[in-house]
Amino acid sequence: MLSRAADAIYWMNRYIERAENAARFVEVNSHLMLDLPDLADEQWEPLVTTTGDREFFLTCFQRADRESVIEFLTFDDRNPNSIASCLYKARENARSIREIISSEMWEQVNRFHLIVKEGSRNAVLESPHGFFTRIKVNAHLLYGITDATMSHNEAWQFGRLGRYLERADQTSRILDVKYFILLPTVSDVGTPFDNIQWSALLKSASALEMYRKKYGQIAPDRVAEFLMLDRDFPRSIRFSLRQAERALRIISGSGEGTITNAAEREVGRLHSELDYAQIEEIIESGLHEFLDVLQLRLITVGSAVASTFFNLHTVA
Repeated sequence: MLSRAADAIYWMNRYIERAENAARFVEVNSHLMLDLPDLADEQWEPLVTTTGDREFFLTCFQRADRESVIEFLTFDDRNPNSIASCLYKARENARSIREIISSEMWEQVNRFHLIVKEGSRNAVLESPHGFFTRIKVNAHLLYGITDATMSHNEAWQFGRLGRYLERADQTSRILDVKYFILLPTVSDVGTPFDNIQWSALLKSASALEMYRKKYGQIAPDRVAEFLMLDRDFPRSIRFSLRQAERALRIISGSGEGTITNAAEREVGRLHSELDYAQIEEIIESGLHEFLDVLQLRLITVGSAVASTFFNLHTVA
């Protein structure tokens, strides 16, 4: 397929996933503030840190309160990672490949974009749960429509590749920021305060129920292990990288044990390291440092994907 079309469907899926994750962060934080109102002034700035936009945010707003952060992450056109910006770019990418995607996919992307474009800021501030739940549901609906109406061919694999690379990156970011903030004092360990905070972190990845089925009691190291290393949970970093690697191999046509391009090499190496990683060793050496390196390596993977499949190459 044309590299232009592959690039468009890859980024369409990355932008949809990014928008959904922003909705998750804001919705969970809003619920957390109802349970812990004394922390209201402390818990909004980490959301813009999670997206990597803290410095830019401070050029647009004087302080990180509830109203300014929700505006910045949801509607602000100046923010390239806001939900509105991501859905606009997803829609423009979908428009450019209407001959490849199904008409049902195009209608859903367009409908999704309009939900945010026509959304009322005051209504969102008054009742954030309903609005951000719609964002998540519409993202899931698009994924379901894609799987049900689009041939599972090379284009479909590029979409999966973009979705899972973005998911791995977003999970690493929310875990990095929240783990650092939520590390409790000795007096807080095991208290209702501690459990509420860690439950909120799991809810941001829709992971609370599956975590409790596997581990039962909430413990910080087990939360980190579940979101990073679980092989079966669909939003864990390890699971996401495994799916991205599978998509890459199908696109490249390479078998197990063979490497045909730099993108396969980078994502395969990173996935293999997580396969053999142990959470105790990661925490002992520094979870923040590990996740920082992981995010840089995910950027390297993205660059390798672009260089291998999307960028023009001079033919000698």
